[in-house]
Amino acid sequence: MNAQPDHAPATAYAPEPGAPAELLARLRADARAARWVPAFEREWAAALDESRRTFSLAGLYEVLQEWQGRLASAPAVDAFVASGYDDSEFIDMAELRGRRR
Repeated sequence: MNAQPDHAPATAYAPEPGAPAELLARLRADARAARWVPAFEREWAAALDESRRTFSLAGLYEVLQEWQGRLASAPAVDAFVASGYDDSEFIDMAELRGRRR
């Protein structure tokens, strides 16, 4: 009998040390910088305060992942909006996120 698990546990996301600064630079270079930079800075500051209280980096990693995803999907969103497709029959993402929490 082997004491080792059958499967490898999922490794936690751990960004490079310079990832927050790199992400912020990319956000500042984006056309949405006027809205996105202050929003990122607010979320980052809140996650930083939480990490100081809890001694956990999970909140910081989550903020990075979410903003990296937003930045990566921005061209697809722009293309969708420019195409003129009607999305009025779909579920609002804020409502969908609220259901999962």
